[in-house]
Amino acid sequence: MKLTVLGSGSSSGVPYITGEWDQCDPSDPRNRRTRASVLIESDGERIMVDTGPDFREQFLRAGSGPIDGIIYTHGHADHVHGIDDIRALNHQMQKQIPAFGYDECLTEIARRFDYVFKPPRPQFGWFKPSLGANPIENGDLKIGNAALRIFEQDHGVCRTTGIRVGDIAYSTDVVKLDAEALRALKGVKTWIVGCLRREPHQVHAGLDQVLRWADIIGPEKIYLTHMNASMDYQSLMSELPDGVEPASDGLEIQG
Repeated sequence: MKLTVLGSGSSSGVPYITGEWDQCDPSDPRNRRTRASVLIESDGERIMVDTGPDFREQFLRAGSGPIDGIIYTHGHADHVHGIDDIRALNHQMQKQIPAFGYDECLTEIARRFDYVFKPPRPQFGWFKPSLGANPIENGDLKIGNAALRIFEQDHGVCRTTGIRVGDIAYSTDVVKLDAEALRALKGVKTWIVGCLRREPHQVHAGLDQVLRWADIIGPEKIYLTHMNASMDYQSLMSELPDGVEPASDGLEIQG
């Protein structure tokens, strides 16, 4: 099993569109961050998690190729708005691609992109992205041969989808984890978790919160993701405890 961190940045990416790097050193390529996303490869299946605005660039860098499904963690723009680039994959694969998410997430995607879940009409060419809506809830999820576990996270303004595959878990856009989520994470060896900045935030975990969770869950390794431009890579490496470090775009994690 392999998980590739396609993007490790917050909703604005790093640098910001204004060219600002804030506290991030622009000479360190690990500070250049696209919007948060991962690619899971497990038991012969390739599963995207989110298709944000940088999806095309991220996917090309990861090697492109067919995928077996897309999991949407929630409906916010930085996790969804690359959805039109899926059309090229439909054309390559000559079929609709299954999409998985909480019902309210899929409903929001359908409201914003009202064409993506309509039945495909390949006789006219793949002129739009074509996804099959598959509502999910917490618990076991099978995508082809890949076995995943879904657990709920609190993002303050909505719930988000946490994902565990074997000994690896992915938790982006989370500010609170309830007892059920902590039980789902118990025993993971590697945890990729959203940490927007050092300080607390209304809808994202800060660094102290992540470290408190780490004491409860006990993973061997934690990678921080969904980081804004205050989170310089080398500065974090010098201050984080053993076993905790920032992720970077392109990071590959074997499990």
